[in-house]
Amino acid sequence: MEQKSRLSDRTADSILSMITVEKRFLPGDKLPNENILSEELKVSRTTLREAIRILATGGILEIRRGRGTFVREDLEIDNPKELEPLTSTEVKVRDLYEMRLIFEPEAAYYAALRATDKEIERIVSLGAEIEERIRQEKDRTEVEQAFHKSIAKATHNEFMNQLMPVIYEGINKGVRLSKVHEEAVQATLVDHKMLMDFLKVRNAEGARNAMRIHILHAMEQLPME
Repeated sequence: MEQKSRLSDRTADSILSMITVEKRFLPGDKLPNENILSEELKVSRTTLREAIRILATGGILEIRRGRGTFVREDLEIDNPKELEPLTSTEVKVRDLYEMRLIFEPEAAYYAALRATDKEIERIVSLGAEIEERIRQEKDRTEVEQAFHKSIAKATHNEFMNQLMPVIYEGINKGVRLSKVHEEAVQATLVDHKMLMDFLKVRNAEGARNAMRIHILHAMEQLPME
């Protein structure tokens, strides 16, 4: 029972992040139907319903009978107050990537050790979607954010999740810069595959090194000033 409760709490946190961090759903927006959302989050519909009840009780969501589940129209979406000074500060690309270099290899390490099978499946699925978007020359910013967030989430360390808005800024800048640096795009494909291969076999040291190599490649190939 406790494990089920923890899963519904983590699912609620994922939906909250979609709203407050990824900005996928804005105040007044309707959430996807149960089948679509439960499949994306890799949870049962029962767990999803419990997560939605948690968020509805917390004043985040509103359940409208016969119409679906909506983000409350009066919800104020802000970054966590503790991070506002960081996310609002104008910083150099190099500073952001150095922050990623400190943070993300360790996140990959702990994700390899602690992730559930479903969390690994989600990381791999997002990695495949990034690859497809690169091949089709489509914008991949949101999927990149979701990919790196899913790794941080799989650490099961809530403080790591709180740092993600800062990490997103580095990811966003990297995606924009890589559009005119083909070698960086190709390195992303190779590096992501290596990272996912290590995560799939739960090789924590390999995942840590793969993430470190991925970020170092970006720092070498993209203009950092």
